[in-house]
Amino acid sequence: MIGQDRIELNNRFINVFSILENKGIIVKNDRNGKGMGDFADKILGNRGYGHIIRAFLNKEDKRCFDYKHIDKLCEAYKVNRDYMIHGIGEPFGRRAKRQLDEVSVPTASKGNILYTSVQAFAGATIEAGGHAAEDHSFFTIPDMPNSDYVAFTIEGNSMDPLIKFGDIVICESVGNVDKIHNNEIYAVKSKDSVWIKYVQKITNNRGRVTHLKLISENKLEHDPFVEEVNEYTRLYKVTRLISSL
Repeated sequence: MIGQDRIELNNRFINVFSILENKGIIVKNDRNGKGMGDFADKILGNRGYGHIIRAFLNKEDKRCFDYKHIDKLCEAYKVNRDYMIHGIGEPFGRRAKRQLDEVSVPTASKGNILYTSVQAFAGATIEAGGHAAEDHSFFTIPDMPNSDYVAFTIEGNSMDPLIKFGDIVICESVGNVDKIHNNEIYAVKSKDSVWIKYVQKITNNRGRVTHLKLISENKLEHDPFVEEVNEYTRLYKVTRLISSL
């Protein structure tokens, strides 16, 4: 069964194709470089796959555009990658601002930022501001003087290439789930797990946030999933990135 994410991705593909066609960049029956076979060759790597492109364009067909085709589409036709992957921004507009502020290597050994491991942070005893924790270090960044933060090193590649394996993220506690903003990056802590993801709120018919949809940057390898909001849920806004030590 095709998931809703793939259906939405395919709908964005149909929209992009329609815009390209309206601009005359694609002419379905053209034989001079703009035809369906030429488009299929650029996106799928085979001129004979025009029928597959036509299947993608048919909403009644079960075949859908795939995440693995996004890079070729975006490179060949200058499509906004954020629009294709996340549905953010315009199909051919400027790339949405999704980068995190990069900072230099920590310069002090004691300060307001608690540095710990992701495993320790996932445990119940380590929190932003939890300065009584042992076997953890603290540092200060000059322009972050007034609040308590927690920092830890990223494991895995689910947010690659924006946040890579081995990068350090600095997070600030969010007191209420209603204060988070859709499609921004948060550390979501629940029981003994921590995820760094784009977050979308899911509400019930009374407007109460009951679940969070967690979305990776690396959608080719990591599918979105939904996590329940409960008494174990803690949220931290990812505000800074240290990309090298």
